[in-house]
Amino acid sequence: EIAGIENDEGYGILENGEVPEALQGPEGPGADAVDGVVNGDVYQESNGPTDCYAAISQVDRLQSEPESIRKWREEQKERLEQLDANSRKQEAEWKEKAIKELEEWYARQDEKLEKTKASNRAAEEAFVNDAEEVFPGTEWERVAQLCDFNPKSSKQAKDVSRMRSVLISLKQAPLVR
Repeated sequence: EIAGIENDEGYGILENGEVPEALQGPEGPGADAVDGVVNGDVYQESNGPTDCYAAISQVDRLQSEPESIRKWREEQKERLEQLDANSRKQEAEWKEKAIKELEEWYARQDEKLEKTKASNRAAEEAFVNDAEEVFPGTEWERVAQLCDFNPKSSKQAKDVSRMRSVLISLKQAPLVR
């Protein structure tokens, strides 16, 4: 039983197999009677029209639609085709634009990478050259160049202010042997 559909009174065959009176026509069950009106046409239910051409004309009458509706359907179809074509064209333009922008981005990234590589190489060369030149009394100055003396107020970092002050004082007045 599906949601009480089978037990709706007057809308199905009874449990004992009889057809309810509401479904029977005036001449009894199964008699060919006028069943109703569809689209303004009165029709009778039967096994089929006796004339082949009558069946075709009946279908044509039922399926025919007014000229205004047919015209609207054609216009709507053309409008939808035009919208589809426009959206496909716009999508293709967006894809071309995206590909072009992606290529430009890759070019900028490569250029930036090459500049970074060049500056790193130059800095490394300068560092190596400075490391090879050793003058007596400049050791603490070289150490001071390697250290970052900017105070950082991060709560997570350890307090290195004392070490910083020691290195600065050694740079200004190196130890004498």
